[in-house]
Amino acid sequence: MHMKDFSDDWYRAEWMKLGFYYDLDHDAKHWNILGSHAGLLAFVAVLREYASAAENDWVSCHSNHGPHDYLEIGTWDSAVIDGHWIAGRLSDLLALATCNEEWVFGSRVGESLAIRSFFSPGSSYDLLLTVEVDGFDPSSLDTSLAAVGDRLPQSSRAGPGSTSRDATRVCGDRLS
Repeated sequence: MHMKDFSDDWYRAEWMKLGFYYDLDHDAKHWNILGSHAGLLAFVAVLREYASAAENDWVSCHSNHGPHDYLEIGTWDSAVIDGHWIAGRLSDLLALATCNEEWVFGSRVGESLAIRSFFSPGSSYDLLLTVEVDGFDPSSLDTSLAAVGDRLPQSSRAGPGSTSRDATRVCGDRLS
């Protein structure tokens, strides 16, 4: 099926069901995960659910998420973040979920966390989590939807007090 086979309402509902927004910025070389505290905890749940399933413990196994299915979480022989996926051993992905969860509980709206230094320092891409306001609608950032410009929220990232932290300061030493 092609994207046009589904309505904008379907995509909006799928974003809301997922609970967070993601995109891949190839120019900046990072994945963006944006959501309220609850939305970012939904991302943590995606990681934890994948990493807790023993049937996923083989290299190249993966799952796709979201209405566009391009957020891919997978199993690899080492931790990696690239333009294709976020992957690693199941234990790496569980550690990533735990790190993200601990950060979310202590974070405020507008704060961001860069994960590469903790999860995969040698990766060509980074993973950035950003806390949005409660009630954040993930579909509001999907530019493929009609009239998205009329629905864009005030960005929590634009205001004073926005901070970005490195994961090694939050989660400790990088994975080995």
